[in-house]
Amino acid sequence: MGLPAFLHRDHTIARAGFNRWRVPPAALAIHLCIGQAYAFSVFSLPLSKAIGLSTAAPDDWKVSTIGWVFSTAIVFLGVSAALFGSWLERVGPRAAMFAAALCFSSGLAVGAAGIAAHQFWLLLLGYGVLGGIGLGLGYISPVSTLIKWFPDRPGMATGLAIMGFGGGAIIASPLSVWLMAHYRSPTGNGIAATFLTLAVLYLVVMMFGVFTVRVPPADWAPSASITQRTQMARPAPNGMTVAAAVRTTPFWLLWIMLCVNVTAGIGVLGQASAMIQEMFPGVVTVKDAANFVVLLSLANLIGRFAWSSLSDGIGRRATYAIFFALGAIIYSSVPTIGRSGNVVAFIAAYCVILSMYGGGFATIPAYLRDRFGTLQVGAIHGRLLTAWSTAGVLGPVLVNYIREYQISRGVPKAEAYSVTMYLMAALLVIGFIANLALRPVTPTASDR
Repeated sequence: MGLPAFLHRDHTIARAGFNRWRVPPAALAIHLCIGQAYAFSVFSLPLSKAIGLSTAAPDDWKVSTIGWVFSTAIVFLGVSAALFGSWLERVGPRAAMFAAALCFSSGLAVGAAGIAAHQFWLLLLGYGVLGGIGLGLGYISPVSTLIKWFPDRPGMATGLAIMGFGGGAIIASPLSVWLMAHYRSPTGNGIAATFLTLAVLYLVVMMFGVFTVRVPPADWAPSASITQRTQMARPAPNGMTVAAAVRTTPFWLLWIMLCVNVTAGIGVLGQASAMIQEMFPGVVTVKDAANFVVLLSLANLIGRFAWSSLSDGIGRRATYAIFFALGAIIYSSVPTIGRSGNVVAFIAAYCVILSMYGGGFATIPAYLRDRFGTLQVGAIHGRLLTAWSTAGVLGPVLVNYIREYQISRGVPKAEAYSVTMYLMAALLVIGFIANLALRPVTPTASDR
């Protein structure tokens, strides 16, 4: 059975005079919603007391168990992006964004049913699997379209959309806390109702993106005045298919680069609050730690736009070289900063790290465009996001389990992160080498 007519690519081709600046808001509508995933941690403690309410009951889920819901969602984000990337290129962004909206909102609804029935498998199936598929489809659906609309500033264009994913938690976190308080009753903590409300709200907002997005006509190009003003950033090479791209060494070097950059950042995101309290005991309060997490989210958000825009000027290789070189220096300095008791320097260091973490996400689609062209850049980006799935498991495991091992060996909590920081620095050195090894890709006729 074919797609409904309104979802066909042909129905999304922009007419003459269409303003390309209407497309970034459509992309933001999707990314701001699916960025809710970064705020999932606000549900961890309430879910661990779903039955006991004030304290955990014997049948309540453990926080460590609940953590698998987020990990599952990230895994399915990467898997679905890889599996459906070619389908997206064939049917166009509207159909993919529509599917993303249905999957993500229904994932929240199914998750709500799992919470109400206290069935963990249903929560995992809903938010983790179905919601994760929505995350993957929603994440990649606007990327290739934005790159085609902004060939003069591909880094800035993708940064505009992808910063929404980083910023989604800034909206979702307080909104979720407010909704749980609103729905709380003597017999329930309001999480299921909160999930349902979010499902409806996000469906409406994502549908705005679905019906607003447009693709450029095949012969479209920015006006001469625009290209002269921006000096037309590096022209894209002839396009390669996703099947050809994944057979090249540059693709796997980019995969390694994304994986190590995300591994280094995502582990910190998951343990930021606990880490700063344990490294500065008696100095940093719970409230201070919460503010630290907000600062990191803002750094993640700003970095996605700032670094990707900068890459249009200095190039993608130079931008990633800064990520890896500066990141390795900062990570290897963190233990010393911690021992010095300089909280301000510690916070500043991690804000820079998280800005580069977000910048890596936003810059990678333009890096792919530079290497493989725009023909199937969305599908290629989808395959590359399996690096995110890998890092989504690897990063938290490295931070959490090395910390636990160190503490079990009698290492003070304030120093339990030192080995992990040095390991993260070493991973970034590997990324630096991979970036240096990248060479241009020249597709043959059979690759196009």
